[in-house]
Amino acid sequence: MAARRRKLSNPLALAVMVLLAERPMHPYEIAQTLRRRGKDTSLKINYGSLYTVVQNLEKHGFVQVTDVERQGNRPERTLYGITDAGREETAEWLSDLVAVPAREYPVFEAALSLMGALHPDEAARLLEERLKTLDVQAASLRGALDKLRETLPRLFVIEAEYQLHMIEAQAEWVRGFLAELTEGSFPGVVDWRHFHETGEIPEKYLELEAEFEQKQN
Repeated sequence: MAARRRKLSNPLALAVMVLLAERPMHPYEIAQTLRRRGKDTSLKINYGSLYTVVQNLEKHGFVQVTDVERQGNRPERTLYGITDAGREETAEWLSDLVAVPAREYPVFEAALSLMGALHPDEAARLLEERLKTLDVQAASLRGALDKLRETLPRLFVIEAEYQLHMIEAQAEWVRGFLAELTEGSFPGVVDWRHFHETGEIPEKYLELEAEFEQKQN
């Protein structure tokens, strides 16, 4: 099953529609509600980008102005509500995100793909540093989750559970990779080290690249 092409792709737009399905709100209230519910750990939220998102949702007919209110001498605030088209888009978009794994491009994955540019000893040192940070993050999130579970239904903290699981999984993988590097059991580490000490690319790697290029052509 392939995800359908959407008019908007920013997950913040989806979060806005989910909130407006509860009741009309003005952009500042939307931002405050998202932060109060801890959604800023999963979404990038700032007022400027949020206002642009609301405007784009209105342009595509997913939300509409429902009222303009003024309190005392404060500036007017425009309230937005979700439309029928917005409710349909919310259901379809969220269904796609849950059901269809999307190809993402994590920066750590990109770094791993280029790690050969570092000396293996330096790579090991940096991985040790990363592992310490991951362990601290996991412990902190685990403690926060324990407190949240005391007062909130599990449905409202499942994204934090997922974050913790991914941090722990990454830490486990890094720990194993680091052990291979420090023990010298990682396949190809001798050639990797030789390249950085001599500047010479091993002949077998050049042959592999030439073979791959030939297959591509």
